[in-house]
Amino acid sequence: MALSASAASAGRGSRAEKVRRIFERFDANGDGGLDREEMAALVVAVNPRVKFSEDQISAILDEVFRTYAEFILPDGRGLSLPGLLRTYDDGAGDVDRDFLALSLPAVDSEASSPEIAPGDAAGSPSSPPPSGAAVAASLLDDHVKPLGGGAQPSVSSRAAAAAPAWATSPNHGIAFDSSWGLLDDLEILVKRLRSKQQRKGSIDGSVGGGAGNSNFDSFSEAGWSREISGAADSASSAAPWDETSRDYLTFVKELAVLRTRADASRSREEAFDNHMVIGRALSEHRLFRDALASFRRACELQPTDVRPHFRAGNCLYALGRHAEAKEEYLLALEAAEAGGSQSADILPQIHVNLGIAMEAEGMVLGACEHYREAAILCPSHARALKLLGSALFGVGEYRAAEKALEEAIFLKPDYADAHCDLGSALHAVGDDDRAIQEFQKAIDLKPGHVDALYNLGGLNMDAGRFVRAAEMYTRVLSIRPNHWRAQLNKAVALLGQGESEEAKKALKEAFKMTQRVEVYDAISHLKTLQKKRPKLSKGKDDGQGEEAYVVVEASKFKRVGRKTTLRQDLANALDIRAFERMTKLGHCDVELLRKEMNETDVPVSYSGTGIPEKSIRKAALEVILRRLLSFLKPDTFQGAIKAINERILSVLDAPGSGRVDLGMFFAIIAPICSGPVERRKRVVFDALLWRPASEGSNGQIRRSDALTYIKLLRAVYIPTHGASDMLEMHGESDPTMVSYTEFLEMFNDPDWGFGILSTLVKLEESDHIRHGRHTCSICRYPIIGSRFKETKHSFSLCNRCYSEGKVPSAFKLEEYRFKEYGNESEALIDKCMCFNLHSKKLETDA
Repeated sequence: MALSASAASAGRGSRAEKVRRIFERFDANGDGGLDREEMAALVVAVNPRVKFSEDQISAILDEVFRTYAEFILPDGRGLSLPGLLRTYDDGAGDVDRDFLALSLPAVDSEASSPEIAPGDAAGSPSSPPPSGAAVAASLLDDHVKPLGGGAQPSVSSRAAAAAPAWATSPNHGIAFDSSWGLLDDLEILVKRLRSKQQRKGSIDGSVGGGAGNSNFDSFSEAGWSREISGAADSASSAAPWDETSRDYLTFVKELAVLRTRADASRSREEAFDNHMVIGRALSEHRLFRDALASFRRACELQPTDVRPHFRAGNCLYALGRHAEAKEEYLLALEAAEAGGSQSADILPQIHVNLGIAMEAEGMVLGACEHYREAAILCPSHARALKLLGSALFGVGEYRAAEKALEEAIFLKPDYADAHCDLGSALHAVGDDDRAIQEFQKAIDLKPGHVDALYNLGGLNMDAGRFVRAAEMYTRVLSIRPNHWRAQLNKAVALLGQGESEEAKKALKEAFKMTQRVEVYDAISHLKTLQKKRPKLSKGKDDGQGEEAYVVVEASKFKRVGRKTTLRQDLANALDIRAFERMTKLGHCDVELLRKEMNETDVPVSYSGTGIPEKSIRKAALEVILRRLLSFLKPDTFQGAIKAINERILSVLDAPGSGRVDLGMFFAIIAPICSGPVERRKRVVFDALLWRPASEGSNGQIRRSDALTYIKLLRAVYIPTHGASDMLEMHGESDPTMVSYTEFLEMFNDPDWGFGILSTLVKLEESDHIRHGRHTCSICRYPIIGSRFKETKHSFSLCNRCYSEGKVPSAFKLEEYRFKEYGNESEALIDKCMCFNLHSKKLETDA
């Protein structure tokens, strides 16, 4: 595409002439190419302030000769003149700056030679090349690394010295002379709007000019490519302008006039460039809604161009419209992949931003794939590796996260956020000494790093260092006074120190900040402990007002009546119930699984053993789970995915292939979904029938498949009970078929099946049942669910303390006999029956 005015053509010719003179300056042997020695001399000369090592020079030259291999002349002559011009056209550097740095004679633009090997101005994005592609030509790229030392360039006769960097970038900025006029007029409109709104106090002075919020650097980055500045990283900072004022409405009308001028251009290409320039300028001033309209118009003019889709996605993300941003990035990705080498430099950025948009929706597994792809395309992309590590940590894959974050830090040692997240990953795997070092590095690099301070507080809390933990949370609150989690954890740390009164004050402050019911319950519990300080056996106390207790072995717990739940069964059921709550699968109707099976078309694939499976990648499974759990907020869904990945997918994908059997997955989660118990079991069987191995079996499944399912089910939900022994006893290679009735017998077996489901359902149904004023004799919390009463000494335990085998140390017996009450009506009936029996006994004695 050529510039629309003769002045612009002359400007292009002037650039080409400058490149030719630079080339001739360093083509010492006059063979028409720049070999490695000549290129090294060029690198050093145009970067007079930088002292390169031999290894750095060698790495730069290797990347240049690899990236521009098509311009390398045979017989070792090196990079051709068109090749050098292409490096500048690709935005790798600045011709004017290098020309000035070499002190070459001025070029007469009217007498300059015609352009050499022109690049396609519309074919590549206007963002600077990502770090991987840019390393190839880092001899010129001051976006990646400030290597040059010359004066600021003048780009054309229309461009003022204060023109934004993107507008002056060759082949990445403005292509038509008419666009300069629109940019000039738009800048005047924005300045006028800012001036009026500042006078009225509608906005602060930071609008359009920088980050604005001084606390912004305090947090780990949410994840954004450098295409968007830190201030535009969230929807909260996306609209600093007062869009309800009359001044803004006037601005919108004047902006419409500029858009009309853009549409009146002489060609579709020129109109496209006009709208892209308007959009770029508006987004630089954080007028994202208006910028989005311009990019959408550019998409209409050139639907297959990657740039407008990419920039529209950036605007949508900044506006908090994450789902729409994801769709635009997908369109950009499609256009970039179809664009071949022209779009190669923007592909990593698209993958990164697409991953970030997916994370904002809670789709962490999908985000991991895109971060990983960005890191593959651009191995030196420290940000992609950091985001990959953070996302892997978010799904519970701590070792993989540690590796990715260490690689990011290797590439960028001063990456505070990467140090912080590496500390979290190390703490998760139990390496606390290194974790403390990493958190401290993050704080040293960024003293107000809230996440590092908060996580260091959590690490100290876990280690029982309550004083140090309280100090960390106090520092967090000094930076962010409304950080309710830090306030709540500070209260817990103070309680650990025995500072009950200070803890109560901190809890009250946390409740004011969040109004969460669990904080209110914690305050009530603290008050209860202070009012009901029991007389302790032998003067022992646990430091929090709770009665001392002992943990006794399971054989000493005896049941009164068959309805009383076994202690170990209750422990397992409580664990499953906690997982059910974490994943929110208990709120997912089991019939939705059947609907997914009927509507989801999954191609049959073959594993390494040759067994046909309807297997899908984890990221595709995450999309299905998002439909099933569509009622969840993104952050809650992220937590659900982490729990599912750690507990279920790690078992189903033990080899680490990244794929799971979808039918088996549905069968695993069906028992903990909502719905009548018999319907859950039926969906389990239907999911096993849906698998390719059971097709054409007349409503029956192979016994070996049923046994494999139960093995996996128990491995997921009852890992303490290994299923391998069961398979050795019952045989995994049994070729016989079983009907639904026979399968139910296997499923309901209390010893090697999943008979614990009945206990789980009892827990589900008793979630909100309270027992009047009865409190647990151990934890002192009001009893919710079942109440377990010891019949001889009449003390009561809650579900949790009963399952853990805790009894008051004042009662040391050879055995304890417990009766379970589902509600107080049962307890009252039992009390009345005992009273009647006692009355009859008295009458008989009389």
